[in-house]
Amino acid sequence: MNEIVRNTQTSATNGSLDPQDWSEFRTLAHRMLDEAIDGIANVRGRPVWQPIPDEVRAAVRTGVPREAADLAEVYREFSEHIAPYATGNVHPGFMGWVHGGGTAVGMIAEMLAAGLNANLGGRDHMPIEVERQIVEWMRGLFGFPQDASGIFVTGTSMANLMAVLVARTSALGALARQHGIGNDGTLLTAYASNAAHGCISRAMDIAGFGTDALRKIDVDSGHRIDVAALRAQIAIDREVGFRPFLVTASAGTVDIGAIDHLKAIADLCREEGIWFHVDGAFGALAILSPELAPLLDGIELADSIALDFHKWGQVPYDAGFLLVRDGERHRQAFAQPAAYLSREARGLAAGAVWPCDLGPDLSRGFRALKTWFTLKTFGTDRLGAVIARSCALAKYLETRVLAEPRLELLAPVNLNIVCFRYRAGDAVNREVVADVQESGIAAPSGTTLDGKFAIRAAIVNHRTAETDIDALVSAVIKFGAKRTGGVIEVEAPPLATQ
Repeated sequence: MNEIVRNTQTSATNGSLDPQDWSEFRTLAHRMLDEAIDGIANVRGRPVWQPIPDEVRAAVRTGVPREAADLAEVYREFSEHIAPYATGNVHPGFMGWVHGGGTAVGMIAEMLAAGLNANLGGRDHMPIEVERQIVEWMRGLFGFPQDASGIFVTGTSMANLMAVLVARTSALGALARQHGIGNDGTLLTAYASNAAHGCISRAMDIAGFGTDALRKIDVDSGHRIDVAALRAQIAIDREVGFRPFLVTASAGTVDIGAIDHLKAIADLCREEGIWFHVDGAFGALAILSPELAPLLDGIELADSIALDFHKWGQVPYDAGFLLVRDGERHRQAFAQPAAYLSREARGLAAGAVWPCDLGPDLSRGFRALKTWFTLKTFGTDRLGAVIARSCALAKYLETRVLAEPRLELLAPVNLNIVCFRYRAGDAVNREVVADVQESGIAAPSGTTLDGKFAIRAAIVNHRTAETDIDALVSAVIKFGAKRTGGVIEVEAPPLATQ
């Protein structure tokens, strides 16, 4: 035993990257942790976001660091040049994009996962069992069968791409993985609304179909896919010889948070023998709220669901997820035999289906741990209440906009996204968004709806309160008035027709 200890101590100076002085390292590490916790606890004391000074950008643009540096000095650079200029989504005033706020619990879990340094591509170890447990929980929440499969990925963009690949293999057979999509593949067509996320088109591109194979269907007045128009387009495509194979419905569109008529789309896909996928990047987790879950009626009939725990689930980035109803079809789309991936009856190479059989990655981090910690620590009831509260705050913002003559609501408020503008032209409103962001008061984003530039507030952060909504409204009015001299543009009513 003494020999082992001596060898271990010697390794610290003979090639190991471990600290030579663990006590000194521990002191600095505790300081880092304390300051990270302080950063979250005192987040309201700093700007939501601030522009990066040129000298700060220049400070991190150095040559390759050939020589070692003191860890305390590296941490000083992080504290001065990186931490103050992050995206800002930890702050309750961040409402620009659908980014979760993260939690202190998730931060600690991420640290613990890094300590284990587990590769979740495969083999027989408990981190994979944690991921399988979350898959089981998701099966139950979404009413999927016991043989359904699931896997953690970077985010819903990747999950949507993987769903396209599973649907492709289901339509063309496993041999398409060897021979390519061939002539049959060129006839496959997919469908989504013109309000669907752009990653759906990108997935069709990457999967080899081309973006033209995605038919973008018009939306109704609520920005949901027009199911009648969808049915008609499928019929037209079949008539001219195309082969419809995939419909992607949105559970929370990127612009305004609309949820497509999932039950009607599910019924149509069953009639037509088409794979039914749901892009539920943030909206799928409304299933955790008894108040909001009915809006997802029909999601339990999907063939696959993509979602992000790092949005409404408040898990630190990144933690995307794909759930597939037919686990065997999922496996057929990705599993690949290789000698170095052979399974054994016992030992570390034992185990059932490995995660690398269900996706493109062999090297995979322990994303499941921070999700497991979040779900276990807060419980789905509390997380569901947080989700419902963000929607209530969106309704509060809607009432503030409707009550203010200088503001205009541009879309119905479905969930947690509010699109509005100062009563002025697009150019003014673009400047207002940048003014508010640079002020550090709040961070909305912009989008275009029906030809008008909109200020978009996506309320996702569990720390956001009515005071943060009030601050956003006040800032928009302040900068809007400054840009227009207080003049409000009022649109003329349409001319009466004879």
